[in-house]
Amino acid sequence: MAGIRMIIGGDLVPTPSNAHLFNSGDAEVLLGEVLLGHLSKADFRVVNLEAPLADQEAPILKNGPNLLSPASAVKGIAAIGVNLVSLANNHCLDNGEHGLFSTLKTLQDNGIDWVGAGPDLQAAAEPYIFAMNGLRIGFYACAEHEFSIAAFNGAGANPFDPLESLDHVSDLKKRCDYVIVLYHGGRELYRYPSPDLQVICRKLAEKGADLILCQHSHCIGAFEQYKGSMIVYGQGNFLFDYEENEFTRTALLIDVEFTATEMMVGFLPLIKQGNVVRMADNPSAAEILASFRQRSEQILDEALVQSQYDDLALEKLNGYLAAFMGNSLLFRVMNKLSGHRLTSFMYSPLSLTRLRNYIECEAHRELILAGLKKHLAQQDK
Repeated sequence: MAGIRMIIGGDLVPTPSNAHLFNSGDAEVLLGEVLLGHLSKADFRVVNLEAPLADQEAPILKNGPNLLSPASAVKGIAAIGVNLVSLANNHCLDNGEHGLFSTLKTLQDNGIDWVGAGPDLQAAAEPYIFAMNGLRIGFYACAEHEFSIAAFNGAGANPFDPLESLDHVSDLKKRCDYVIVLYHGGRELYRYPSPDLQVICRKLAEKGADLILCQHSHCIGAFEQYKGSMIVYGQGNFLFDYEENEFTRTALLIDVEFTATEMMVGFLPLIKQGNVVRMADNPSAAEILASFRQRSEQILDEALVQSQYDDLALEKLNGYLAAFMGNSLLFRVMNKLSGHRLTSFMYSPLSLTRLRNYIECEAHRELILAGLKKHLAQQDK
């Protein structure tokens, strides 16, 4: 019996620098002949669409950039051959519910399916099932909680909820031969999983996910094979021309083939070239894969995963504490003049312990978030 070949890309965002290429559907300039050739050989192509497709600008108040691409950019997405997009990400509500509804209509009008978002929480959690050659492949897409999450009666992305999502995956596995989870989360520009992310992905595997792909980090991370499943902690962007650096310049396509008896996963290295992307040639491709495999060996050591993450946390601590101080100009100037030691003078071990409790404890965190949302809502009036 014939199988199914799929190619899954990371974050795709039509930006002002290449909007004209998307608007005209110029797939060959966007991707190049070699990359297009690989995509054309697949039976099914999937990407994470990281920006709303809408022509009316109405950015929400949030931390981080508000992304938006013109609805006409869908011509390039269709020309690439994309069959399915994940909308479970932290940008699908960047232009509010209007932006999401415009995205859904634009995709529908152009014959492109989606998963991971919808007009309410129940619709957002619905999986997508692709059937071909006697096989059923289920997709489940979810995102960490930021500014895009659906509500009981409000549009948005499907959240990762350990009380619900694990059951969703388990139920989907009963209906499909294979299950793919698209998990939008993890630390941006960090090549290793956090300890919690590794636990979550392994639990998803135990619940029936055969392939778990962590997107959102904008860089290539690592992979591990766990109890017969494949977990990829970061594949990088598919095409997102924004703040290019050593991390965002390279990426991987996931090339996966399913048969009745096995799943075979391959990795296709990409290199960003200006505002377009190309297949990586040797020796660049070999270097990308070698470092990817090296990190993958390292993450099998749970102590190293914890140590790497602790180092990152320490590096970012002052930024978080400054945020708690309101990020005032006075604090930032004084902190810099003190060699970034002001936070140590202002926060005793007891006060830091109190902050940790407020963030770590669900009851405290829920109360703080509710108060912040209420305060922000009052300011908007």
